Amino acid sequence: MSARVGRVAALALLAAVHLAALGAGFLAPYAPTAQNRTLPYAPPAPLRFVDAEGVFHLRPFVYAVTEQGSVTGAYAEDRRRAYPVRFLVPGAPYRFAGLPGHVHLFGVDEPARIFLLGADGFGRDQLSRLLHGAQISLFAGLMATVLSLGVGWLLGTVSGFYGRGVDAVIMRSAELFLALPWLYLLFAVRAMLPLSIPPARAFLLLVLVIGLVDWARPARLVRGVVLTARERSYVLAARGFGASDLYLIRRHISPQTAGLLLTQAALLVPQYILAEVTLSFLGLGVSEPVPSWGNMLADLQHYHVLASYWWMWAPGLALVPVILAYYALSEALSTR
Repeated sequence: MSARVGRVAALALLAAVHLAALGAGFLAPYAPTAQNRTLPYAPPAPLRFVDAEGVFHLRPFVYAVTEQGSVTGAYAEDRRRAYPVRFLVPGAPYRFAGLPGHVHLFGVDEPARIFLLGADGFGRDQLSRLLHGAQISLFAGLMATVLSLGVGWLLGTVSGFYGRGVDAVIMRSAELFLALPWLYLLFAVRAMLPLSIPPARAFLLLVLVIGLVDWARPARLVRGVVLTARERSYVLAARGFGASDLYLIRRHISPQTAGLLLTQAALLVPQYILAEVTLSFLGLGVSEPVPSWGNMLADLQHYHVLASYWWMWAPGLALVPVILAYYALSEALSTR
């Protein structure tokens, strides 16, 4: 019962996070690249219901902020006018599932800005960048996992089903990949490739590099399942009736690897998300101005940002529940 509850809770959290990433254009109040150079490192804007005169408002509102003096990050609210939060407001254009859109969930009138998670050094809204950055970081992990498991399943199945020379070649190659620390191998492969490439191509390149470097572990696990499955009586009986290899693999072998692949997926996705974040943090992934959680965290390499602006930690804090949810899901799947 507890495993089932954990599985449902983890799935609910992950579904909410990934749906928020898919709907980033609608949920984010601003475009992720929109700059406001007059508001560098603006702090998170508190939603208020009581104004400076003590009057209660049913609709939440914010005050405009202005930078004070020459100290970056020192702001004061202008409480002469309240700016109510409006819903379903027009804003920066975006695309969802290939369709154009311009309506955002919420926003405020200019010149006020609603920075619920503060702003970065260019005055860009951290919440908008966090939501759009999730599209890169989360889905890079998912797509790389599909690629890694696909290659691992194919090679592991061929190795376990046919054995002999095929098995020896594939498993010796897998041992070579396993002997090398995969994260350092990932750095080495990515460092050999061009750095200055368009963001879309950089995203696909990340997926390919991450997915193809770590195929060996799932391949060995799949091979073990296939070695057992091919000796089962119903498989031998089907072979005796003239069933082809492709039929045996599709009908009798593959279904037995499904549970293993699901558990491995729940373990690999957070690992690959962290790989993308690490590469982008080091400047080897998707580059600015397109946000990813990794290049957003790159600002923390500057000590004054690390020490003074806590909201710049938002991508790292968002990673924690996502990774824990994936590991809780893998634990629940492994105890089924």
